[in-house]
Amino acid sequence: MFDARCHAPAATRNRESILAVLRETLPLSGRVLEIASGTGEHAVHFARALPDLIWQPSDPDPASRASIAAWRAGEGLANLREPIDLDVTAADWPVERPQAIVCINMVHISAWAATEGLIAGAARLLETGAPLLIYGPFRQAGQPLEPSNRRFDEDLKLRDPAWGLRLVEDVRTCALDHDLAFDQVVQMPANNLTLIFRKR
Repeated sequence: MFDARCHAPAATRNRESILAVLRETLPLSGRVLEIASGTGEHAVHFARALPDLIWQPSDPDPASRASIAAWRAGEGLANLREPIDLDVTAADWPVERPQAIVCINMVHISAWAATEGLIAGAARLLETGAPLLIYGPFRQAGQPLEPSNRRFDEDLKLRDPAWGLRLVEDVRTCALDHDLAFDQVVQMPANNLTLIFRKR
């Protein structure tokens, strides 16, 4: 029997460290919009661990949405919503206003326009003080890339010249231009970071 559920090994490796940041940053209740939910494994894990939050996964890729839906069907979590088709570069997002937005491992595997769209959409939807969390590998001005991230960055650019690790400072500047204040950067395992912004 065909099983639409996909697996990403990185999701299993990083989910607990990301969850620890979410517990410290997300509101106690409300709706969380996850951008580029991928396989859906994060959505299931976080919805199960944070039952007072409504988790809204999204992805523009039909195969990813099928995987998310299959994971959701298998888990039966009341607070995990059906995945929606959401293109971050669109001027309007088909979602209810969330109390927080989470984006994991999208920025480096998409064109810069996707990061701009993510930040612009967060600025449109979030209320004052609400967080936007962006997780993934980044570059930082004045700091050499770790060997593993340097190889990863080179591989990404070979796959698509528009991809690659973004400068934290460029993301911060884009956020400031859209009235999102930088809150903090959290060092994560495996040379990743979580950037936290809040609507001003």
